[in-house]
Amino acid sequence: MFNEKSRLSKFKLDFRLIREIDTGLLIATILLVLYGIFNIYLCTKGDLSAYGPFYYVKKQSMSFVLSMVALYIFVAVDYRIMYRYITIFYWGSVALLIAVWIPFIGVEVNGARGWITLGIGNLQPAEVAKFAIILMVAKILDEIDCEVNNIRNIGKILIYVMIPVSLILFQPDMGMTMVCFFIVLGMIYVAGLDKRIILGGFLAIFLAIIVLWNTPLILPHQKARIASIMNPDPDNSANGYQLNQSLIGIGSGGLAGTQPSLDSEIAPGYTGTHVPEIQTDFIFAAIGEQWGFVGIMFLLGLYAVLITRMVNIARKAKDRFASLVCIGIVSYFLFAITQNIGMTIGLLPITGITLPLISYGGSSLLTTTMAVALVLNIGMRKKKIHF
Repeated sequence: MFNEKSRLSKFKLDFRLIREIDTGLLIATILLVLYGIFNIYLCTKGDLSAYGPFYYVKKQSMSFVLSMVALYIFVAVDYRIMYRYITIFYWGSVALLIAVWIPFIGVEVNGARGWITLGIGNLQPAEVAKFAIILMVAKILDEIDCEVNNIRNIGKILIYVMIPVSLILFQPDMGMTMVCFFIVLGMIYVAGLDKRIILGGFLAIFLAIIVLWNTPLILPHQKARIASIMNPDPDNSANGYQLNQSLIGIGSGGLAGTQPSLDSEIAPGYTGTHVPEIQTDFIFAAIGEQWGFVGIMFLLGLYAVLITRMVNIARKAKDRFASLVCIGIVSYFLFAITQNIGMTIGLLPITGITLPLISYGGSSLLTTTMAVALVLNIGMRKKKIHF
């Protein structure tokens, strides 16, 4: 597809391209990460366990530094060179998903066999696979000229998607499965998929859930999470308790929040609420409680800048592949933000979906930063450099 003569080994950034970088997108990304790190500290500053009050913020800060290195690499190397290695990257992510089941390599966290131990930390292969799916689907759509209403073409896409998604579902990780589904849906919709097919697909999923409700394929805790949305108040189980505490915390934040204290001796819980693992999936509840409506609007404002900038880059991209990659990343952000916030306020089922760039989690932060870096890369190279 491309006649680019550069080599992957060239990691030196051409400074003539710096003036083309989308500074708004870059600044919004860095501010989101820093806002997340600060709120992670506030969530865990009263940790009296062996980890201590600075454990999570130190690890997230280290992940941030690593993410900035990855951002530089993904900005410096022309995305058209990366195009050649997408297939290798895709199958590498599949291999990582399989590796979680190898003894002494894969580890189980919170009931899911979805992590690989690296000695200095754990890697979540599903996060890598999410990124690989975006690239692979964009590559296939480019190769088939976006003819997605052809049965053979759509079948090819589904096969490449279902291989990693099946492995993710088997862990089990329903949250990441949903993320991948909506990423692909957004990409093939923009590519021109018939709306009747989309509606038929949603209907088929709805009917499948009804049919499978009383089978072992839908786990008890997943049913409980769905049921807790319908009637959360009397539910004192782990699922209902988490949602109730989240609602209490966000509600108590008011306009300007509870004015968080930096005193590390104050136990976590703020104004009496305490959400288990609040620094990960439910960090939005902490932001709502400590910073109130003002803090929430600041967060959503940064996300609005980030998403609108990425959409603008997608529209101006030099080629179809680049545009589709941007759309896939935008689809991820839109769904992950909606799902994460929706579950903390009781509008959507509770899943293990992190709030992008905000929640604690090195794998999520690294791959999400890489995705944003790729969009920056595409935006920088939307036109030729003039000497």
